[in-house]
Amino acid sequence: MSSVPGQPGVTAVPTTDPVLPAEADLRALFGESVALFASMAGPAHLLEAANPAFFAAVGRAGEPRTGVPIGQLLPELAEQGFLTLLDRVYRTGTPYAGRDARVVLGTGADAREAFFDFTYEPRRDEGGNVNGVRMVGVETTRTIYAQRLTAEHRALLEQIARQAPLHETLEGMAQAIEELSPGVLVSVLLADEDGRRLRHGAAPSLPAFYNEAIDGIAAGEGVGSCGTAAHRRSPVIVSDIATDPFWDDFRELAGRADLAACWSTPILGRDGTLLGTFAMYHTTPREPGEADLALADVFAGTAGLAIERHRAERARLAAEAREKAARDDLAFLLRASTALGADLDPTQTLRALADLCVPALAPLCAVDVVEQGRVRRVATAAPTAAERALLASHIPVYDADDDAVARVLGTGLSEVARRTPTGPGPWHDLKVTGYVCVPLVERGQTLATLTLLSTGDHVLDGHDVALAEELARRAASATRNARQYTQRVALARDLQAGLLLPDLPDLPGAEIATYYHPAGEGLEIGGDFYDVWPLDDGSWAFMLGDVSGRGALAATTTALVRHTARAVAPLLPGPEDVVHAVNRALIRRPGEHGTGFVTLVHGHVRPAGPGLDIDLVRAGHTLPVHIDADGARAIVSEGPLLGIMPHPELATYRLHLAPGESLALYTDGITEARDPAGEQFGDDRLTRALTGAGGQAHAVLESLTRAVQDFTGPGSMDDDQAILILTATG
Repeated sequence: MSSVPGQPGVTAVPTTDPVLPAEADLRALFGESVALFASMAGPAHLLEAANPAFFAAVGRAGEPRTGVPIGQLLPELAEQGFLTLLDRVYRTGTPYAGRDARVVLGTGADAREAFFDFTYEPRRDEGGNVNGVRMVGVETTRTIYAQRLTAEHRALLEQIARQAPLHETLEGMAQAIEELSPGVLVSVLLADEDGRRLRHGAAPSLPAFYNEAIDGIAAGEGVGSCGTAAHRRSPVIVSDIATDPFWDDFRELAGRADLAACWSTPILGRDGTLLGTFAMYHTTPREPGEADLALADVFAGTAGLAIERHRAERARLAAEAREKAARDDLAFLLRASTALGADLDPTQTLRALADLCVPALAPLCAVDVVEQGRVRRVATAAPTAAERALLASHIPVYDADDDAVARVLGTGLSEVARRTPTGPGPWHDLKVTGYVCVPLVERGQTLATLTLLSTGDHVLDGHDVALAEELARRAASATRNARQYTQRVALARDLQAGLLLPDLPDLPGAEIATYYHPAGEGLEIGGDFYDVWPLDDGSWAFMLGDVSGRGALAATTTALVRHTARAVAPLLPGPEDVVHAVNRALIRRPGEHGTGFVTLVHGHVRPAGPGLDIDLVRAGHTLPVHIDADGARAIVSEGPLLGIMPHPELATYRLHLAPGESLALYTDGITEARDPAGEQFGDDRLTRALTGAGGQAHAVLESLTRAVQDFTGPGSMDDDQAILILTATG
């Protein structure tokens, strides 16, 4: 054993164990233990000698006393059994050793908990008789506390590792420190992301009014201990709040909370970012010791880990929330685009727009369009039918200065307000509290507005405005497409009508029935056509054909065929000459008018006694069908496609229809019609459908079209369909 420098008569216990890093940290934190010595005589255990470390450990450093019984000097030892142990050693002469023995020294408010390793050894005279007891010991209080602190620190790290809630971790840390350091009141403040203000984090033992008062204090010079430490990024020690200028603005508050000292340590991230402050308060003025500063550093670092983990987790969750919101927005816009493009009617498109917005974006929605200088409300959406009707009854005024719709129509700019619209309207009845009005712009011109209305506690935020503007952009595009489609359909319908007979003529001794149905939705002009017209000699000409292709070029070719045939038929002797003339016209047409081929059946019909005489020419077309009482059979007449070769070989086929007999002409869209399995209708089904169809043209037509529709089922066709039925009436 060796003497401890500066403390005469006090000896230190030597050690040969290597000092581990953790042990070195604990020694730096709690200091070195000091050996205690006391010698007591007689059965009364009269204190004869003791070193200063003994009196310091038992709390009598300022009044070392000898010559009195130990029980009188430290009466609290009797209640804890230590005097009984002394008696036993004195009587038996047997030493007694205690390890980490707990003892409460002092009484009342001055009592403190301490731990000791000690040995009671009998003291003997020259004759070997026990005449006293010698006590040698080492206080282990700090070691015990270090072990507790290590356990608490490990528990806190485990909480951080399992991502326990931040407030739970900080509260546990504060309570652990307060248990380990009696008299200390812990507070943790959390810095805002910008580091300008400090918010309440944990302070389990400070008064609630105090925590509320300092919640949100600025990080700045002279703003108490914590605000100054946050500003300086270094510890700030205030040992006496009553006199320190840092506490001028908080001195009264601290007095009400019975706080007299505050040592604050900034909590910094690994990159130096301010995360918060760790403060240790005392109710009496006090300077920190080395252990106090070390304790603050250890737990400020631990709190920093917890806060950084919390921020990282919060950032991750925020990123996931933003990603989910972005996915939800994208899914919403994709559904919206599908809904807006589902109907090719402009008004229905705008109604779909209103339905999309409620309740996804707002409780109420209205869509207004400008037509011929007036505003018309074309769509509304609301939770109830009554609210929808009330909103629909309001018509904005196009040129009113106090109407949001009018302003947006005029400026082409969105308008957002968290108040009731200023113009007249059912705003009070609908309990409107705010609105967003965005334009639907088509090629720089505002054609409509989308108005979202909030009610009650609902608030339209920037996210809603952005979605509304994107919806308006997509709706404007869909509406433009719908209008263009409607215009093109109308144009196609008008052109198609110009290429077909508006009304069927009355033929003497004959009945006519026709059918035409374009493939798809009628956006393009079909390639099938038919015509019937009178000739100068009292006979009639008819034709049914199919132009390859669709659209404008097909219409040009159809017009060329019909007009050529109508022009030359009165001048030529028969249908064969007319078809040759049509072929020459097709061969000589300009290249920009198309180069497609044509299939055609053209003939002349005239009354002949009780019935009709027919001369016809077939040029590459489907075979005509003759229907009489015996059934239906194809008319085989050879002839090539038109528009391919300059001099096709054609033949005229002559046919007499008796009363009740019919001639059926049709395009390949009939025989090539397919069922859901892909099988074609074909010639055999055509013949069966026409057999026994009856002696009237309309009955024949109905029998054929019904058979085709039953075969194909619902759905669009792949090709145009045209039918011409001629029936002799007699």
